[in-house]
Amino acid sequence: MIGHSYSGALGSERASPLRLPSTIFMCFLSAFLLPSTAFAHIFSFGEDAGFMAGLGHPVLGYDHLLAMVSVGMLSAQMGGRAIWTVPAAFVSVMVLGGVLGLAGMPLPGVEYGIALSILGLGIAIASEKKLPTLVAMIAVGIFAIFHGHAHGTEIPKMALPLWYVLGFMTGTSILHLVGVGIGWATGRMKHGHEMLRFAGAGIATIGLYIMMTI
Repeated sequence: MIGHSYSGALGSERASPLRLPSTIFMCFLSAFLLPSTAFAHIFSFGEDAGFMAGLGHPVLGYDHLLAMVSVGMLSAQMGGRAIWTVPAAFVSVMVLGGVLGLAGMPLPGVEYGIALSILGLGIAIASEKKLPTLVAMIAVGIFAIFHGHAHGTEIPKMALPLWYVLGFMTGTSILHLVGVGIGWATGRMKHGHEMLRFAGAGIATIGLYIMMTI
């Protein structure tokens, strides 16, 4: 049944996930058209960190990476419109969390929230139960607040905030696409469903370990 879901989703919704790569391409293109001085600041790490620092933050942090790839895997496993609406919900609410963090507004239990997101997403993938899309969007949105807040509070003092935010949004979207690709690929394999569930169990185990070691 889920195999049909994969193929049906990727047939009817094929155009939607492609919007993300095109958006990312336009962001890169606009940055390359900037004067060289601005370009150097935007694509730098260090105190004037901009786009590249934001891009690397979700990719280089394994807790963020696991959660964001898991969102893509879960959305592919669910199929249909969830392939793009669930990741879109995560990215959108994550920006809100980032603004709260940048503004210095406290959010209790951020580390536990991030660990819980990994645990919860792993369990959802391992159980292979097709959640209602709205429920999944609300759940990932709650998780995204914690991830976004962590991004926001870690923006360097001298950073270019807007470019940093654009960077971690782009990095997050790329990781979602990686997760969707994993879900799509495993859905076409002979024992792909079992492999995806096994991966979900592994992700949940890592989330539990992180929570126990905080």
